[in-house]
Amino acid sequence: MEAVMSLGLFVAVGLALMAGFPVAFTLAGVALLFAGIGAATGTFDPAFLGALPNRIFGIMSNETLIAVPVFVFMGVMLERSRVAEQLLQSLARLMTHVSGGLGIAVVLVGAMMAASTGIVGATVVTMGLISLPTMLNRGYHPSVATGTICAAGTLGQIIPPSIVLVMLADVLSNAYQQAQLQMGNFAPKTVSVGELFAGSLVPGLLLVLVYLVYLAILARVRPDWMPAAREQASERVGIGRVLLLVLGPLMLIVAVLGSILKGIATPTEAAAVGAVGAMVLALIQGVFRWSTLREVVQRTAAISSMVFLILIGASVFSLVFRGFGGDELIAQLLHSLPGGVITAMVLVMVVMFLLGFVLDFIEITFVIVPIVGPVLMAMGLDPIWLGVMIAINLQTSFLTPPFGFALFYLRGVCPETVRTSQMYRGVIPFIAMQLAMLIILALWPQLVTWLPGVIYG
Repeated sequence: MEAVMSLGLFVAVGLALMAGFPVAFTLAGVALLFAGIGAATGTFDPAFLGALPNRIFGIMSNETLIAVPVFVFMGVMLERSRVAEQLLQSLARLMTHVSGGLGIAVVLVGAMMAASTGIVGATVVTMGLISLPTMLNRGYHPSVATGTICAAGTLGQIIPPSIVLVMLADVLSNAYQQAQLQMGNFAPKTVSVGELFAGSLVPGLLLVLVYLVYLAILARVRPDWMPAAREQASERVGIGRVLLLVLGPLMLIVAVLGSILKGIATPTEAAAVGAVGAMVLALIQGVFRWSTLREVVQRTAAISSMVFLILIGASVFSLVFRGFGGDELIAQLLHSLPGGVITAMVLVMVVMFLLGFVLDFIEITFVIVPIVGPVLMAMGLDPIWLGVMIAINLQTSFLTPPFGFALFYLRGVCPETVRTSQMYRGVIPFIAMQLAMLIILALWPQLVTWLPGVIYG
């Protein structure tokens, strides 16, 4: 009966989410409803809910999660400073005579700004508004233009410093400790944000490199899809101007990421440095106003409230799910699969990929990872490698038609002349590249574990 209730809880939450109800309230509300039914039928012990206040207090006092609103502030301030817009325009003018130069510029700027903003929707929409009209006006094929923008916008999932990786590191750390306790290790190790940042750095940069190589080859094979623009005298820009624009965001990313990797600052302290740096960049660009600051603070509060409300709802859900014995059911299922840990890992990745169509990375991180993470790590998987694989997997699902979030975000700012089918065709090569990256990381996990081992021993 308990197994039926735990399965019914999952199904009910999925149906409620697909019906359009808010995620945070759905997770908590449905879970409490099933807890009430379980208490009435004798399948759920209400004493489990007694742990809820401590869980909520632990969330609000978690020093790692304090970095989330500060990173959000940094990303929103950079978005308002128009650094991305000016950098993209300057890079495009610098590479205007190169076939495919504008597409390459979009990937480079997208990678830089995605790491800073960290929210996929904001990055895709911003890059779409800035670059899509220019790409279409210069004769780019709509499939190439939209596919490049979507792929560049989702790089924030994997390139540090990233809000996604901050939240994933906190969840994985708790899951890793739980897995070690299950294996009899009563002095468990933890997973730090810095370790996950270091593990994702090489795969993230490799993914950017693969994108650039693909666009360069496509521009040579199909120059009519990515034509070089005719350079006007008024459009010429010097390398010095581009380097000056790159210098600010690059120094900001290096300061934040470098201080975390070197252990000089905690993620929260490094995020604070990044937030101040973003305000300085906005001041240099001449767009820093009190009205701008108020708008940035309000948007930061809205995004952060959403994140923490979902986290609280997910905490209620996982508590009730465990009360029904759902975690034991998942563990038995994964352990009983033929092929052992390999089959279990493949199944979990497929399920997460499919859930990425209907759930945002925040919900998947807070709901699914705490359930399957301890089981997979108890089976011997490295937590850093597992975290990077999850991040790239979710990045891929956000691009995959017909439900990929990045496609929805870009569709909202696309002109009507661009067909949805063209967008779908445009992202397929990038999906193939990301799936290939998952296979490569599965075959050579050292690409993930090498840098954390060098830095943290």
